[in-house]
Amino acid sequence: VQLQAFGGGLVQAGGSLRLSCAASGSARGINDMGWYRQAPGKERELVASVSGGGTTTYADSVKGRFTISRDNAKNTVYLQMNSLKPEDAAVYYCNADYMYYNDYGAPVGGRYWGEGTQVTVSS
Repeated sequence: VQLQAFGGGLVQAGGSLRLSCAASGSARGINDMGWYRQAPGKERELVASVSGGGTTTYADSVKGRFTISRDNAKNTVYLQMNSLKPEDAAVYYCNADYMYYNDYGAPVGGRYWGEGTQVTVSS
């Protein structure tokens, strides 16, 4: 399975960007999908996640500004980012958690990661 992210770029403070990330290949058993970000010199942090049923979680720093959504039929997750701030600048990574039972009935689970997409916010 490959996750491919699109939509990063350079935007002025107060502007908007929309990230998208599509899972291709045998995307079996995908449940939660989400976005993390990592700024230079900082730990990777959760930005937002959405369950297969649509339950969303947001970091406090982005609540009210970012909206995560997904299209289950396309195994695609989106992140609409509004009112961007310079501190939102980072490399954004999408992820997809998966769990299924193999032919022997054993659970198989893990996390796929996409390549990052750079978001730069100028002040």
